[in-house]
Amino acid sequence: MFHRREVLRLVAGATAALQFPPRAFALDYPTKMVRVELTVAAGGTSDIITRMTSRALEARLGQTFLMENRPGAGGNLAADVVYRSPPDGYTLLSINKGGVLANLLYDNLSFDFLRDFAPVAGMATSSLVLLMHPSVPVKTFPEFLAYAKANPTKINYATPGISSDPHLCSELLKMMTGIQMAHVPYRGGALALTDLLSGNVQVMFSNLPVAEYIRSGKLIGLGTTGLGRNLELPELPPMANTVPGYEVDVWYAYVAHRNTPADIVEKLNREMRTVLADPKVVDGLKPLNAAPLLMTTAELEKLFRAEVEKWGKVIKFAKIKPE
Repeated sequence: MFHRREVLRLVAGATAALQFPPRAFALDYPTKMVRVELTVAAGGTSDIITRMTSRALEARLGQTFLMENRPGAGGNLAADVVYRSPPDGYTLLSINKGGVLANLLYDNLSFDFLRDFAPVAGMATSSLVLLMHPSVPVKTFPEFLAYAKANPTKINYATPGISSDPHLCSELLKMMTGIQMAHVPYRGGALALTDLLSGNVQVMFSNLPVAEYIRSGKLIGLGTTGLGRNLELPELPPMANTVPGYEVDVWYAYVAHRNTPADIVEKLNREMRTVLADPKVVDGLKPLNAAPLLMTTAELEKLFRAEVEKWGKVIKFAKIKPE
């Protein structure tokens, strides 16, 4: 039989456990495999960066991070899996800008991104390069803008698909400069780059490794979308030098279900920032023209909301709607 004092002690212990389950959970997290849903197919920049950072998290946390590629529906298939999974930190979503903009692009989604997903940690950030086929009779970005204005039916631009970063970059440029270009979407950046090299399209925004093509004269680099110099092609000027205010950063981040315990989210954020300070990870990002995206969860939340505000105007201007 329990004595009264022992019963009171057990009740107090149980009450304390009920009051503080998230923190106790976070101290031991993770105790099993963590699934990472990716919105893209294997082999692309987003996939490579996610796998690189996840392997580093495995080493620090002692549990497997299992990658699951679910391309399709603009990344919404993967997002829906995470939205419907238990909010316990064992199912994460790897996203880029398109994930944040999902509700601006698609109707009747089961989730609202800003409401239903919590920022966890940044992975990497980079800029895009505006590439041009040498058949276009210009050499510089200002000359290209003048040519495009004078020849509104002669410029076709390639992208990896509707609502991709290169698509949004192109439509922002059209909105800010008044030039006309016809969109030619492909099923992936590699196919788009192949057609650009063949001269079937004239220009393309890309973050693929292209230095060899530019230095051999197969393509012309007109400028970069970031304000800083491109890591792979530091000789290229920012496009903002010609079009003030034109700035586009490409970024990659982890998110989780909004109801995931805050302590788990903060632990993942803290561990990821440690991972991104590792010189081996920093060096691994350089060939992808990427640098660590070191942000707190509050800073990521601010970034997400700023992206929705900025690109909502572009999506409305260009009437972008995935087929």
